[in-house]
Amino acid sequence: MWFRNNYCLRHHSPRCCIFSVPNERGDKKELMSMVQTGLYKGVSDLIVVLPNEVLFVEVKDDKGRQSEAQKEFEATVKGLGFRYYIVRSVEQFQNIPEMLKFVKR
Repeated sequence: MWFRNNYCLRHHSPRCCIFSVPNERGDKKELMSMVQTGLYKGVSDLIVVLPNEVLFVEVKDDKGRQSEAQKEFEATVKGLGFRYYIVRSVEQFQNIPEMLKFVKR
């Protein structure tokens, strides 16, 4: 919400974009529907679109660990030249280097 309220509203220039990826599993029928519409196992929780930058952000609690699918997704996007971060707090999110270059505090 912090990022959306400060950088994604219509009056912001440039107007950025952040969205979550609904990659949680429901029942078997819902899972099949998600797979048919492009579910990609291991995708990061958040995708942040900045001017000329796309960041992939995985949100974990203090004890959270990446699954093998998440590690594979991280390697794929890094191999394509994108940035991938694991954050454990709003403060860590706010201090991602690309965010610090863009965000005016």
